[in-house]
Amino acid sequence: MDIISYAAGFAIMAGIYAVFSLGLNIHWGATGLFNIGIAGFFALGAYTAALLTTQPPDPMLFEDFTFGGNWSEIGFLDLGIDLWFFLGIAAAAIACGIIALAIGYVTLRLRDDYLAIATLGIAETVRLFFLNEKWVANGSKGLYRIPKFLGDLVSPENYDYIYLGVVLAVLVALFIAVELALKSPWGRVLRAIREDEVAAEASGKNVFNFKLQAFILGAVIMGIGGALFAHNVRFLAPITFDPLLATFVIWAMLMVGGSGNNRGAILGAFAVWGIWTGTQFLPGIFEDPNFRFFMIGALIVTVILIRPGGILGEERRMAQTVKD
Repeated sequence: MDIISYAAGFAIMAGIYAVFSLGLNIHWGATGLFNIGIAGFFALGAYTAALLTTQPPDPMLFEDFTFGGNWSEIGFLDLGIDLWFFLGIAAAAIACGIIALAIGYVTLRLRDDYLAIATLGIAETVRLFFLNEKWVANGSKGLYRIPKFLGDLVSPENYDYIYLGVVLAVLVALFIAVELALKSPWGRVLRAIREDEVAAEASGKNVFNFKLQAFILGAVIMGIGGALFAHNVRFLAPITFDPLLATFVIWAMLMVGGSGNNRGAILGAFAVWGIWTGTQFLPGIFEDPNFRFFMIGALIVTVILIRPGGILGEERRMAQTVKD
């Protein structure tokens, strides 16, 4: 295998998972929201982008919605695949934001464990919906032929390099936006809520509104990650969004890199994905996919023992007392 091509493919997936890790960092690292339903936002973002940009597997099922199953009649070919790609990302972000609004409005007034239960339940509901409702996304057979970014304008041997640039551009843009948001007064309120919700409320802050805003923003970022994932693998099936791969691994990335630190979230994504993909080159029983989870678990324990806050833990600023 060409080392450069492998490195490009690795960086694409690590960059996509870094987007998810940034979203989770807003939930948990900045606000203390315990979201264990990442797989739900992952799946919703990926399917939304795929459904918007892909012709249906069985046009007869969509005859009422696509004018006889020919998407070109509603502009699929006229707009061009580039525009549909960005529309898919925007639609994925909006869909996840709407679902997050519904979940958060009901659960964020309750204790944190209710949010965890709700997000886990919603994630499984989303997966089962796409599994059982075949008319939406072809059920267990999944969606295939998801178009590439730029379509046929880029040769297959160069596609990974082009798409890597897209993923890194999105990641950098999101990183800058999240950094600015968390360093603003809005971000400082989120950290105050994380540290002491009662004290933040006593200071006159509307805790519920701030938590809801953070929950929606993190979900929107996860939706963008799902859209990028869909156009990279170009095949989606409900089994893709298994909680171990679509939730546990992302939590591991944030814990290893450093909760509360956006740079740590990105570093953790690359480190954990390196272990996940690197095990395929090990001989014998080490090639077993289950060994990957063992290695990630061992990495988490090692990091917690050596650096409890993660490799790049949160930088906490202490107020200095002015002496007369």
